[in-house]
Amino acid sequence: MDKHLKMIPVSKIFSDVHYEVPIYQRNYAWGSDQIEQLIEDIKSSKDDYFLGNLIVNQKDNNLYEVIDGQQRLTTLFLLERYLGITFANDALRFEARDKANRTLATLPNTNQLTDELQSSEIKVGYKIIDDYFEKTGLKAEKEKIIKRLEKVNLIRVQVPAKIDLNHYFEIMNTRGEQLELHEIAKAYILAKISSPEAKKIASDIWEYCSNMDSYIQMNYPKKQRDKIFSNDWSSLSDRIVDFDSLIGCYQNEAVMEERFTLEEILQGKGMTSGASPSNGESENERFESIISFPNFLLQVNEAITRSNADDDASLDDKNFLTSLQHNWANEVSAKRFLFTMLKARVFFDKFILKREYARDYKETGKWSLQRLEKYRDVKGDKPKYVGTFGGDEDNRNKQIRTLQSALRITYTSPKTMHWISLVLSSYINDENADILDILENYAQSKVDESGYETTSGFGFERIVFSYLDYLIYRDGYSFNENEIIRPLADDWQFQFRSSIEHFYPQHPTELSSWDDEDLNCFGNLALITVSGNSTFNNAMPVGKASTNPGIIAQSLKLKIMTAMMRQNDNIWDQKLAHKHQDEMFKILESKKGELG
Repeated sequence: MDKHLKMIPVSKIFSDVHYEVPIYQRNYAWGSDQIEQLIEDIKSSKDDYFLGNLIVNQKDNNLYEVIDGQQRLTTLFLLERYLGITFANDALRFEARDKANRTLATLPNTNQLTDELQSSEIKVGYKIIDDYFEKTGLKAEKEKIIKRLEKVNLIRVQVPAKIDLNHYFEIMNTRGEQLELHEIAKAYILAKISSPEAKKIASDIWEYCSNMDSYIQMNYPKKQRDKIFSNDWSSLSDRIVDFDSLIGCYQNEAVMEERFTLEEILQGKGMTSGASPSNGESENERFESIISFPNFLLQVNEAITRSNADDDASLDDKNFLTSLQHNWANEVSAKRFLFTMLKARVFFDKFILKREYARDYKETGKWSLQRLEKYRDVKGDKPKYVGTFGGDEDNRNKQIRTLQSALRITYTSPKTMHWISLVLSSYINDENADILDILENYAQSKVDESGYETTSGFGFERIVFSYLDYLIYRDGYSFNENEIIRPLADDWQFQFRSSIEHFYPQHPTELSSWDDEDLNCFGNLALITVSGNSTFNNAMPVGKASTNPGIIAQSLKLKIMTAMMRQNDNIWDQKLAHKHQDEMFKILESKKGELG
């Protein structure tokens, strides 16, 4: 191996070595999505497994400045601390960030530090790991995971001496040195396209679909947009029925005459320059897709071949090229996949929710389910966005948007987002599909499969809490003839929640502890954000409700529990918890007979 490259088992990555994260890099920022995916990759890997690169600059003997890979490295530090692997407290340090360093050095005993002295990001990251091991039952398999880390490797890459590190850091963060897997897939597929005209069309489909944060119509230049899409831009034109029907949209245009080898395509020859519209139109970063382009490719592939069973391997990026390779078997299959990708992207933009950053939500964002339509003013044709199923506040639009957001915050790993391919497959086969009924049945089936009736504590799956909150949002809820939750309320939306909270605490500081059967019953539990769980700590229910109304509002179930407690003289007891459990289970059971 090159002297600048060293393969290191993750179990030894902090042994007799010190890493420093320079001040120009951002703070630790990984959340539950990335942390849980990393643990899942480690847990599910077989034999020797490559976890990625760690780019460093050696400053001294056994002292390395981290140029790229600090988020993964910090997470591995937290994981190994949680597992009890021994290494120096200062094996990882952040330049000029005392809070982060103090928190890392005191793990897992951060309670000895006041909040003002701790890094909340590091503390939350550690808690995500703790919660994940608890809820998945991995806590009993720590030794097995430690043993697995001996077979999981990082490649530590030493940058050349005297390099401009600032420039190198920018390159790593904007492009990276490795060719992306989706670029390799693109090269293979385009290599199967024979004519210059068809190759140009294929390249455009790929490039314009790859910009996931704007609607596909706006990625195309206007001269193609008006031909490919319907008069109001909301769907594909009736004339566009397959790949070859797109050729007429490119008539009288200069196209590449050269033929390129696979190697030349991988080097970027013969490609369009990017996915930005050539007429300069822009959507000003208003929308954000809930999945990346590589995952979209896997979703399209699964939508084409979808069966009734969810197969996580089909959406796992570790199997990316293997999953897609049948699409470049020949020119026919390549054209079929490219056209289906374009069609699916139109459906994705219209029928799958996005995050929207505009007006009152310009900074925080909100869930958005809107279709693009054309309107004309004195300056010409422009896009407008209206609720996909009626107006933005139409009840059906609100229901589907909220149900999709429930699924989005529940299945956070890209390889588990099978509901997206279910939507795409449904519309590919029937453009009049009843997606609300399809998704409600899908979510209900996942709830039923979880076995929630015989579960307790951290064993409850997230979908049980999320789908329940959706049903409460949809239908509203009253207790003792008092309306607690108004149906389809405009002032509530799902947040990214992953932490199970005990309303009556596990370790109360004031009163006696509950028996396990009472403490861990569903009626005493709610799903909230990790930061909310950390804030609640071991406070009593009345204290949680009075001092943290914003956290209570994260969960409609928790709002109901709070209202029940207040109607019971601010007392939350075992009888009330079990009564609440019975009523919530009745709500979850209400749709079972409708599945078909």
